[in-house]
Amino acid sequence: MRLKRSGCPINLTLETFGDRWSLIILRDTMFGGRRRSFRSFLTESMEGIASNILSDRLQRLTASGLLTRAADPGHKQRVVYSLTESAIELVPLMAFMGTWGIRHALPSIELSTRAQVLEDGGPQLWAEFMDELRHIHLGSPAPQCSALAKMQSAYEASILA
Repeated sequence: MRLKRSGCPINLTLETFGDRWSLIILRDTMFGGRRRSFRSFLTESMEGIASNILSDRLQRLTASGLLTRAADPGHKQRVVYSLTESAIELVPLMAFMGTWGIRHALPSIELSTRAQVLEDGGPQLWAEFMDELRHIHLGSPAPQCSALAKMQSAYEASILA
């Protein structure tokens, strides 16, 4: 285990993530609507993470308790990564980061739609999204409404506009 620089909660949170790639991996796992394999992280991320960086960050996120790694029941040679409860509880942070990005970073309209839906839905939608993530990644009962579907619908509408 690495030595912590200080007991500051913001510092400790940042040290848990490590860098931007860790947040990108968590984002892709949250908003991807499913558990992810190494290959899906490598080929489906818009940012184009290198395989050695991806491998390192998946190990770090698993060691820090934000992801779990398990054999894929549908493919003997593949593993899948799932969010843990600790990672699911990052939804409000991701929502705030998305809102900040909309206001200050000039994102594309299409790629900011999910963040806008989360901002507009506020804590109620965040809770629904977290329940849906618990269903997908932890096996909890399925929620009655799908926050992912709301975000996907807004994304698809922005592409058509």
